[in-house]
Amino acid sequence: MRIIKAKDYQDMSRKAANIISAQVIMKPDCVLGLATGSTPVGTYKQLIEWYNKGDVDFGDVTTVNLDEYKGLPRENDQSYYYFMHSNLFDYVNINPERTHLPDGTEPDAEKECARYEELIRSLGGADLQLLGLGHNGHIGFNEPADSFDTVTHCVDLQQRTIEANKRFFASIDDVPKQAYTMGIGTIMMAKKILIIVSGADKAEIVQKAFFGPVTPQVPASILQMHPDVTLVADEAALSKCEV
Repeated sequence: MRIIKAKDYQDMSRKAANIISAQVIMKPDCVLGLATGSTPVGTYKQLIEWYNKGDVDFGDVTTVNLDEYKGLPRENDQSYYYFMHSNLFDYVNINPERTHLPDGTEPDAEKECARYEELIRSLGGADLQLLGLGHNGHIGFNEPADSFDTVTHCVDLQQRTIEANKRFFASIDDVPKQAYTMGIGTIMMAKKILIIVSGADKAEIVQKAFFGPVTPQVPASILQMHPDVTLVADEAALSKCEV
């Protein structure tokens, strides 16, 4: 694992965007695995800025997103489809037909998870998978468990995750209780993995995930077993680690 220390969130975002743009420049028709949440917003803003300057071209890129809430229509402003369009897709020259997310409106979980897993495999997996890190060590919506879920699946969100997401909804009752997510095995199929982390509130889980034992109780710890992982984290997030 390669660890890049950033000064702050802005520096982390710029360094992460630099790695993603380098991937696109090296392989214009690459498959990018993308993430949602507050952490990658700055990275996407930086990519948009460089696109507007003509430094990066998304015309031949294909994307696959990590996850989507089950039950939310695309037009809901908390769906990850809406997030990706609001924070990246609508501002660069990516072909909408090459952007892929799980379909949260498909009620048949087994059917949708099988479809999405097959799609990712038909693309050969992601050339570069972007990840954030949850406070409990989740990546995608792979929550702490007794074993690693290998393929795309429907997950019951833990109460801590629901609590973390309630600020985005009118009330906690409106927060989706399930999501479709790439499995750990699907994520590990990516040729390269880029994980970005910011803030002192993530320092403890960074230490556990990347310097502790590999365990499904800390899902991100499996990334220690991947041959090509880059962690870009700011000083606050790395404050409990000897780097």
